[in-house]
Amino acid sequence: MKIAGKCVVLALLAGTLLFSCKGKSGKGEGPELTEAKGGRFYGGVLKLNESEFIKTLFPPNITDGFSTRIATQIYEGLFKFDQSDLSVKKCLVEDYTVDEPGKIYTFKLRKGVKFHDNPCFSDGKGRELKANDVKYCFTQLCTQNVNNQGFIIFKGVLKGADEYYASTVGGKSGSGEVSGIKVIDDYTIQVELNAPNSLFLTNLARPFASIYPKEALDKYGLEMRSKAVGTGPYFLASMDEDIKIILKKNPKYYGIDQYGNTLPLLEAIDISFIKDKKTELFEFKKGNLDMIYRLPTEYIIEILEETGPDKTGEYSQFELQRKPEMATQFLTFMNQGDIFKNKNVRKAISYAIDREKILNFVLNGEGFAPGFHGITPPTFGDYKIEEIKGYKLNADSAKYFLAKAGFPNGKGFPEVVLQLNSDGERNSNVAIEIQKQLKENLNVNVKLDVVPFAQLVENIIGGKSNFFRSGYIADYPSPENFLALFYGKDVPKSIEQKSFPNFARYTNASFDKYYEAGVNAKTKEESYANFLQAEKLLMEDAPIIVLWYDEGYRLLQSNVKNFPNNPMQLRDYSEVYLEKTKKLTNN
Repeated sequence: MKIAGKCVVLALLAGTLLFSCKGKSGKGEGPELTEAKGGRFYGGVLKLNESEFIKTLFPPNITDGFSTRIATQIYEGLFKFDQSDLSVKKCLVEDYTVDEPGKIYTFKLRKGVKFHDNPCFSDGKGRELKANDVKYCFTQLCTQNVNNQGFIIFKGVLKGADEYYASTVGGKSGSGEVSGIKVIDDYTIQVELNAPNSLFLTNLARPFASIYPKEALDKYGLEMRSKAVGTGPYFLASMDEDIKIILKKNPKYYGIDQYGNTLPLLEAIDISFIKDKKTELFEFKKGNLDMIYRLPTEYIIEILEETGPDKTGEYSQFELQRKPEMATQFLTFMNQGDIFKNKNVRKAISYAIDREKILNFVLNGEGFAPGFHGITPPTFGDYKIEEIKGYKLNADSAKYFLAKAGFPNGKGFPEVVLQLNSDGERNSNVAIEIQKQLKENLNVNVKLDVVPFAQLVENIIGGKSNFFRSGYIADYPSPENFLALFYGKDVPKSIEQKSFPNFARYTNASFDKYYEAGVNAKTKEESYANFLQAEKLLMEDAPIIVLWYDEGYRLLQSNVKNFPNNPMQLRDYSEVYLEKTKKLTNN
């Protein structure tokens, strides 16, 4: 396709961005960019891809990374994580204080912050955010609802939260108010905790605690999945289910960068949903995508050889970013299910898997390390993961525990269904290898069931899957984030009830004791010591199979700037910009 003419953004309609571009024969510069202060540029469209479509954009119900990476551009909370170092920094708050006991927080909100323009408002214009909006959203988090998975950040922590939640069970209207939430004036809100909590501000930076207007929930209800109204640097311009999402620049955004430029710098973000990684890489090389996260396994070695200083070859023009992630890939057993309630069965399967072979040959090394320890990845410097004894391939031990469970050489063991989402074939390739290994080492038959990601999540939470692929990337930087997935007091009494975040429905009173001691510890050293003991118990019980610890591989076009990689794959596009140097390729 040959492109000519001056480069001007023409329209953003029906999810399609149209451009007229300078240059001849596709060799000119990209969309018109305007120089900003500090050598940065305004304008341009960042073109990205996700291998799975979002589950929901409604903050209290966001439980996956795909939804998080989009929703956090639209919504904001009182605090946010810094993209460069994952520290907690102020967002919707101008300032705050904490009393001497560490229980009462007083937050002063920024003035002049506006919600996005939206039909949910009477005049279609976004109004100013006030303290009552914060109170409303925090109260919603304390309300029992099938679309609220965020109560975990206030449960047992916020004064009056548990009592209010109990009063709303079964769809009842809450009695009174959450006693720990008080509006002082339009721009001041006070929150009281039951006891000091070192993770409180960290939890307020998570997507669950994002602020949205009551008008939006009143108007859209369950449609909030795709009717997002926030205060963030971008607003949701269009959504074409499973095909494309367009985010457009919020012209009323309050943010300013260190040079005095109003944010965001980009005009829009164009997110496609190509599931095949080879197709995604092809589109990236053509210039139709600005980044690819996770590379096709068969191309990894070639890409590694051709990127870096003084390298030549097809991939030398791109920037390769790689960093160990706060992410673990694993399989989860339904610990209360008929098959996997037997710990010996779980241990047998754990010993039967060759993690090194999966990492080195199936993934071509696209990972940080095989999962020989616990659920917590080795990215927390003071957390001694090497003291946690996990599982390595040991066929004899695998057969011993399966026989101990009553299934010598796999005799009488039922066929197992492993549910997974494909994630651009990576998960499928790993699952096929696991299927082979379990047949070879245990004479156990495994059937693979590949389902859409949203369906997988619903099956997991609803207890409808006995054995499923899991992956967890931290949404806040602490080992507690991983161990919270196994806190027994979050498991419902009935298997018919939804279980979140303890998908494994694992229970161990000793684990819970150490976990609680870690959460309530006054120092990081004390908390880590207790978390370590909890994790040792966890791995002895084998409720999951840790496969490998991830490493984030990202390939960027050379003109994408100020987009640092980080262990959480946290993304903040507000200060990302495109340099005025990119050359278009023929399409």
